[in-house]
Amino acid sequence: MGPPKQLKRTFLGFDLSTQKLKAVLLGSSLEVVAAAEVKFDTDLPEFRTTGGANAGPNKNEYFVQPVMWVKAMDIVLDRLVMQQADLSTVAAISGSGQQHGSLYWSKHGIQTLRNLDSEKFLHGQIDDSAFVVNRTPIWMDATTTKQCLEMEMAVGGKLNMVELTGSKCYERFTGPQIRKIYQQRCHAYEEANRISLVSSFISSLFLGSVAPIDFSDGSGMNLLDIRKKNWSKECLNVCAPELDKRLDNPVSPNTILGNVAPYFVERFSFSPDCKVAASTGDNPSALSGMLVGSTWLTISLGTSDTLMMSFKEPLNWEEGHVLCHPTQTEEFMGLLCFRNASLVREEMNKKTTGGNWDQFNEYLDSTPRGNFGNMAVHFNDMEIIPKAQGILRWNKEMNPSSPEAARGVIKFSSPQIEIRALVEGQMLHHRAVAEDLGYEFGPETQILVTGGASVNKSILQTIADVFNAPVHIQDEGYEAALLGAAYRAAYTLYLHEAGEEETPLCYRDYILSLTSNKLNLVCEPHKDSEEIYAPMLLRYREMARILSNPST
Repeated sequence: MGPPKQLKRTFLGFDLSTQKLKAVLLGSSLEVVAAAEVKFDTDLPEFRTTGGANAGPNKNEYFVQPVMWVKAMDIVLDRLVMQQADLSTVAAISGSGQQHGSLYWSKHGIQTLRNLDSEKFLHGQIDDSAFVVNRTPIWMDATTTKQCLEMEMAVGGKLNMVELTGSKCYERFTGPQIRKIYQQRCHAYEEANRISLVSSFISSLFLGSVAPIDFSDGSGMNLLDIRKKNWSKECLNVCAPELDKRLDNPVSPNTILGNVAPYFVERFSFSPDCKVAASTGDNPSALSGMLVGSTWLTISLGTSDTLMMSFKEPLNWEEGHVLCHPTQTEEFMGLLCFRNASLVREEMNKKTTGGNWDQFNEYLDSTPRGNFGNMAVHFNDMEIIPKAQGILRWNKEMNPSSPEAARGVIKFSSPQIEIRALVEGQMLHHRAVAEDLGYEFGPETQILVTGGASVNKSILQTIADVFNAPVHIQDEGYEAALLGAAYRAAYTLYLHEAGEEETPLCYRDYILSLTSNKLNLVCEPHKDSEEIYAPMLLRYREMARILSNPST
């Protein structure tokens, strides 16, 4: 079944990220009609955030005052109106929210949400009294090590937690954060009638009642059984008492939750028939916005490098995350993070060229693929997978079983060789880890590269060669999580209207029937890439093993 004709229909997407709230209004062909944003640090200085968060008194403690997000929604909607966006045409709304953050609704807050007065701003009504925790933890917070250990121990260990929820317990995950609030602020937990994630909070505002959590974002809590797509009773019980009634049942990301609240009809002229779709987390929403197929691997090159991929059955990753897929809801998505990334590349650039990227690229391009057998692993900081730290260089002659292998070569003979060894080494590391964890590369594999370094064609060519796959980038300024929210609003409404009579299009086919995927092919692998890099992958694994076990 094809898409229905959509004259004058628009779709509204929000992305509540760490530093800002962004909104985009897409037309019936999913073209951008209007966009607005609110930067927390500069537009809302009264909340005194740095990078969108407040640092607490304890080490690694970070929080946000939820009213800041409410006030940001007031401002962003007004900014859309100032652009003469016709909100009466909005057929569906959805959102993307920073993952893991949580909000704790008071009984009074829920009543206020249901009875919003359209003569007043949202933040004049949903104020501090709407929440029982006014310094709510976000993903940057890492103060729950104790709670992580307690939860893992109670379910029979780390591997059992991975098997159930897709991830071991991480300090930033919502389950350990809820447990900490229950333990340290028991009265506040008892007073919390409902708990929202940042994503479901967006839907709650528009719905005029507390929205359920979708099971894709819910996978980032250490509470959801990712195979059953429902809360794990075992995990709920070890987290906090009567948690199930505070969370309510999780829903598919493709769910219409209801019509927009009368507040928005009266204040902003939304249609009373405008639908509110489930919102999801920023990583799942970014995957929705990239419009890549199931055989694609996404590599985000940033402060940390992140690999994002899809698979039919969940893999058990002791490090990394497996989440329920946001659009192919019977499938799964994986996230692997690597700590030694752009900062290491920048440091090498400073050392070898004084910070000149053009020269860095020239040096990289001037050395042959395979680098004359010279290889390096640069784990300047403690790496996540494998857990290892240090720098190791090998030349072609190095025997992995020799006593010299652990010391390696002190330095290479030229900056050109140093640069290629670093970039090839990072990409060999990423590929080896993904393969060792069960991800299968094949002739169908294609790669999308995003993030700051995606403008660097020399690095992109190295990725194409090491992974032996074509590399694509997105149009400049493309915001995948934000557009993913609006795309999902359109698709969820399409499913809702299609009913059960005909077989609907899958998400990607439906969206691509309305718009192009904004992907540009930039590099193809050289024909001899596999021949060069397959032996280097084996050699890389030996180097990583030695760095992980320096005594052996």
